[in-house]
Amino acid sequence: MNAPVSQHRDVMRSQLGRARGLGSGHSGTGHWIAERVSAATLLPLSGWFVVQMFRLGGDDYEEVAKWGGRPLNATMLTALVISSFYHAEVGLQVIVDDYVHGKAHVPAKFAVRFGTGILGVLGVVAVLKLALGRSAPKA
Repeated sequence: MNAPVSQHRDVMRSQLGRARGLGSGHSGTGHWIAERVSAATLLPLSGWFVVQMFRLGGDDYEEVAKWGGRPLNATMLTALVISSFYHAEVGLQVIVDDYVHGKAHVPAKFAVRFGTGILGVLGVVAVLKLALGRSAPKA
């Protein structure tokens, strides 16, 4: 009698996406917001840092160490280091997600996290050493 009616839905995907069965990962919004927020924190911190470096341009090591030992300056420097390396991690993570495929994807993500984490911790330790008055030994 009547043939069964098949419902056919057109899905807007590319042919390659249809073949692989891939769709949106739904994580791009979080990365996008994180990049924008970290960039927004870096704007005033970077401006402050540039102004301070021009102010300290001709000073010797002891003056710069004394400047870095002040609580406000140490706090601002720590915030700059943390924001910079977080922004770098988020940006590099997006690059890895977009351009590294296959078996190299997981190690590359780990390398980005580990590398930016270690460098960030070293930067914070350097600021803390400066703030706590543990300067380099004199030669």
